[in-house]
Amino acid sequence: MPPPSLCVRNLEAGYGDIRVLWGVDIDVAAGTIVSIVGSNGAGKSTLLLTLSGVVTPRAGSITYAGEDVTGLSPRMIVNRGISHVPEGRRLFKTLSVRDNLLLGAFQRTERSAVMRDLDFVFSVFPILRERTSQDATTLSGGEQQMCAIGRGLMARPSLLIIDELSLGLAPNAVELLAESLAKFKAEGISILLVEQDVMIAFEISDYGYVLESGRIAAHGRPAELLQMGKIRDSYLGL
Repeated sequence: MPPPSLCVRNLEAGYGDIRVLWGVDIDVAAGTIVSIVGSNGAGKSTLLLTLSGVVTPRAGSITYAGEDVTGLSPRMIVNRGISHVPEGRRLFKTLSVRDNLLLGAFQRTERSAVMRDLDFVFSVFPILRERTSQDATTLSGGEQQMCAIGRGLMARPSLLIIDELSLGLAPNAVELLAESLAKFKAEGISILLVEQDVMIAFEISDYGYVLESGRIAAHGRPAELLQMGKIRDSYLGL
């Protein structure tokens, strides 16, 4: 892979007395899609929350674009160009699609640039333009995920972190969302994707990590990982 833009070394994190991550190392090269797969409880969401500043690491380092961002607040992480699309979408009830999207740009002041980015989101997800005045929480599941991803894009990130792209969505919605990631990559946005569906994750990724019990159990190019018997048995049932 090209040199990493995101470099995580020996990362440990958890909640109270419970440690969830144990010495995690991952890299995300600029302009790539990297996936993290694993079963429920493996620590995937905790890893993303730590990278985005919501959970404070207990040990290790997080470097982004050559800068040490370990332990920075979520606001500062966003300012560094990292945007997090949380599991469950977490859209704001009673607010329109447009207002939910614009909340992603709340720290930005250049209105013309914000409007250009809003047009970009609408160009990738045309259905959101049609639903612009609708309460975002009344959208279908796939449309809500589009809105959540669009909100993340409105921060103008160079790294977009997405927690569970396909969870609970119909196959056609997942296909549309997967296609959108390729468009973001073409715009120079790196993507770190957590996904339970291994085949979906590896179909769209340049590199992958397998997280088990808070530790990286395997990593490599998706084609290489799919040849590993343990991964095929544990995650694909083959």
